[in-house]
Amino acid sequence: MSDLTTFSALSFDCYGTLLDWESGLLADLSPLLSALPPSHPWHATPLLAVQRFNHHSEHLWATQPKLAYDTNLVESFRLLAEEQHIRLPEETLSRIGDGPGRWPAFADTVDGLQRLGRHYKLVVLSNVNEANIARAVAGPLAGARFDAVYTAEAIGSYKPSHANFRYLFDGVKRAFGVDKDRGQLLHVARSLTVDHVPAKELGLRSVWIARGGDKPEGYGTGGDYEVLRGEGKLAFEWVFQTIGEFADEVERQVAAKSKE
Repeated sequence: MSDLTTFSALSFDCYGTLLDWESGLLADLSPLLSALPPSHPWHATPLLAVQRFNHHSEHLWATQPKLAYDTNLVESFRLLAEEQHIRLPEETLSRIGDGPGRWPAFADTVDGLQRLGRHYKLVVLSNVNEANIARAVAGPLAGARFDAVYTAEAIGSYKPSHANFRYLFDGVKRAFGVDKDRGQLLHVARSLTVDHVPAKELGLRSVWIARGGDKPEGYGTGGDYEVLRGEGKLAFEWVFQTIGEFADEVERQVAAKSKE
């Protein structure tokens, strides 16, 4: 396996990679699902609701890039409900706006980040607003250390915009002397379309935390792996199912080097 010990910093997508975005979102969508008729296909395959919600959210990313993520979530939920001809109370719609601050971390995340933090600077690059990421860092991600957090709200656009990644490159170079062009930065993410496609376009080396997304039934909202691979849009060099497995391999390589 290629050498992971040569990097100085790791940049992470947060939602879907560190935090369980899909299950957290689905829990917040439950009032809509419970209002649908029993025959509705979303009852049998709830992920379809998440994917449709994500379609609305990504459309708003592209058309209203300065819309804060909490508002994006509320408006996406509203559009989803209207599409299904369901009227939901405003307080039900608005509750989803603070979801990113309380959605759970994957079981492997905090321990994995603690171990990775012994070897690298850790940076978050997320399509989220400042208030929600602050709540997430203090809540479900408590115990992990982040050296910098860059949000869509601060940047003024959403990934996969190249502007977000350039903001990352400038930020880590200025703050830590980490130079992406010298191969010192490694991006770690679940989403293919939002993270790995622009990473290849910008020459940013990357790790895929697949979390089942390497099989069609696990694609979720991260993109169609076979299609994107066939189109030559992916260039990640490592694949792990979890952050924990990634940390295991880093520790293995560090230990092996210390014996040389």
